[in-house]
Amino acid sequence: MSEDISYTTEEISKLLKISKLTVYDLIKKGELASYRVGKQMRVDASDLEAYKQRSKGMQNTRETTSRQSDMPYVTVQSNDPRSIVITGQDMSLDLLARHVEKETPRYRPLRSYVGSLDSLISMYNGHSDIVSTHLLDGDTGEYNIPYIRKLLVGTPVVVMNLLSRQAGIYVRHGNPRGIKGWNDLSQPGLRLINREKGSGARVLLDEQLRLHGIPAHGLLGYQEEQTNHLGVAAKVAAGDADAGVGIEKAASIVSGVDFIPLISERYDLVILKKAENTFLIDTIARILKSEAFQKELGAISGYNLAQTGHILFES
Repeated sequence: MSEDISYTTEEISKLLKISKLTVYDLIKKGELASYRVGKQMRVDASDLEAYKQRSKGMQNTRETTSRQSDMPYVTVQSNDPRSIVITGQDMSLDLLARHVEKETPRYRPLRSYVGSLDSLISMYNGHSDIVSTHLLDGDTGEYNIPYIRKLLVGTPVVVMNLLSRQAGIYVRHGNPRGIKGWNDLSQPGLRLINREKGSGARVLLDEQLRLHGIPAHGLLGYQEEQTNHLGVAAKVAAGDADAGVGIEKAASIVSGVDFIPLISERYDLVILKKAENTFLIDTIARILKSEAFQKELGAISGYNLAQTGHILFES
């Protein structure tokens, strides 16, 4: 029966032929009913059908509304929690979402697992409320702010640090290729495993290749992609690749992989600075600086919390 069927956000995006971020936007606006099962959002088939029927009738509704535009109306306030979309793939964001739920009933966190560039673009398009980013600008050596200035031009934002962590290169146990730095990725015959476009790790690799004069098209495996750090580390451990770029934590989880730390990357949160987000900004700042949150976050290996909760940039 249809009431026993439910869909993930990914399945909804395929059925409606829209992006996952658009699905989250519909959920956030209350246009598509959903509920959480663990970390995953699900939509019942009956609620999906109800949304489709409402969408089909929207044209007639618009026409009727247009004819009645001069009539008085009443705005009804809802006490339902406001859905907020938090984008990014690090587990620290799942921890943050749980603390937001415990801190206040005003918000209902939704998690969208997309990369740093796509996160900023989703915020520009109005689909996300809190985005995470770890994007290196190779020319300045600065993280995140140069990209925020360019991609969110004219958009007031607040940037807070979530954490810092080591990024570098995964190699097979014992480092048989003798890789020590970025230049060693140009070794003849070396097989690479890459991350997807838009991810912070992909930007880090591309910037380092550019700075070291290594043509990407000459690297074996450059077009082979994984969608997370664990996937990259696992490919290296299995011998399917000689090297891949990622963070230290994945190497501590996947056996058969060594990690060569090469850079400390800053992992920041971006929130739109507007009147309706004043309480949200204060809530996130309070959580990040709280002893409870930092104790839980600090228990995860590989995280540096020296700047956690600090406001790094405002526009």
